[in-house]
Amino acid sequence: MGKSKSRSQYEFMTQTPVSSLIIRLSIPTIISMLVTNVYNMADTAFVGQLGNSASGAVGVVFGFMAIIQAIGFMFGQGSGSIISRMLGSKDDENASIIASTGFFLTLAVSTIIAIVGFIGINPLVVMLGSTETIAPYAINYLIYILAATPFITTSFVLNNILRFEGKAMLGMIGLFTGAVLNIGLDPVFIFAFNMGISGAGLATAISQVISFCILLSMFIRKKTQSRISIRKVTVNLKTIFNIVTTGLPSLLRQGLNSITTVLLNYEAAIYGGDAAVAAMSIVSRITMLVMSVIIGVGQGFQPVSAFNYGAGKYNRVRKGFAFTTFLSEIILVILIIPVIIFSGSLIGVFRNDPTVIDIGSWALVLQCAALLFLPPCAIIEMQLQSTGQRLSASVLSSLRNGLFFLPTLLILANLRGISGVQEAQPLSYLLSFLPSILFAVRFFKKLPKEDE
Repeated sequence: MGKSKSRSQYEFMTQTPVSSLIIRLSIPTIISMLVTNVYNMADTAFVGQLGNSASGAVGVVFGFMAIIQAIGFMFGQGSGSIISRMLGSKDDENASIIASTGFFLTLAVSTIIAIVGFIGINPLVVMLGSTETIAPYAINYLIYILAATPFITTSFVLNNILRFEGKAMLGMIGLFTGAVLNIGLDPVFIFAFNMGISGAGLATAISQVISFCILLSMFIRKKTQSRISIRKVTVNLKTIFNIVTTGLPSLLRQGLNSITTVLLNYEAAIYGGDAAVAAMSIVSRITMLVMSVIIGVGQGFQPVSAFNYGAGKYNRVRKGFAFTTFLSEIILVILIIPVIIFSGSLIGVFRNDPTVIDIGSWALVLQCAALLFLPPCAIIEMQLQSTGQRLSASVLSSLRNGLFFLPTLLILANLRGISGVQEAQPLSYLLSFLPSILFAVRFFKKLPKEDE
């Protein structure tokens, strides 16, 4: 990209009215999140026709996918946040060093994870929460996910770099194509080729490889300001440490989500068997679809926050946070009302089993109601991470995604059985609200009042 294009992008990120800029960058990320989650729901619906054990296996493997997504998000958001601030301060060369290092480091780490996963696949599915009846299905699905692991993790890095550069539309193209292809291949492999749950795994693997190729092509065709080249990779420990610690909140957020998913599977299996595991897996898919819109808005805000923070335009950072929080709450109210009203019918779409519907519908109502407290929590986390407040972002991510939920789940499940399993996640959202507000107040008190 020439200097004129770099200058044009700089002006776009620092001079476009904040509200319209966030909306323009949010639309592609929302579409990407929605399509990805529609795929997850379609995958759950297709596999659900194979029985409760197969449906439970999707939830189990989702725990592993959350782990590798956590690795991808750590390197992707760590690199992306630094790159965006560097581009805001017009340091294109070091932005390319960060992009290249983040990409190849992720490729190496994810390849090691895939190899170790293949070697220990049997104990792995047990660790992820499989019952004896779910385990064979989970293994057949996980084999293909492991094969695609390097492509999945590096795709997250590429997409996050594009997003933090303000090129969310380019990232959307790659993710959208992969997800739509996955939805189309699922019924072909599962039913037409009679592959069962293995077909769902193969469809995911193929679509993820294609998505990776599309995203990488954006860098090869020089659609970006930063470049990815093996020659630009640095082994400087300070740079690697900076990438990892900046991305650590994402690793904690996603990693703790994975741990809580596994623990949720264990507790659901103890108090409700395969039907409860399937029900909570379906609830997670539906609530994630609702949350994906809010996360998409927040991801549209992140590059605005990082870029303008790097450029010293602090008033735009303030305006962006206020607008994103307000917009997220409005959207959330619109979305959760029909989900609450038709909770039972929505669960039944994925698994028409009375026990699954009974367990899942009430859990879905509780989670949707508690989601109203989520936007301020999620957006201040993104704010802190995008502006390089690594420790604060990490602490807040740990509180919301693990340190509140894990003990809440264990205590409530022990006291109230399956009701406690249903109530744990909503209560953890409520508990995390106050700390998030305190972190937000502290950040904005320290933020310079005048632009540089």
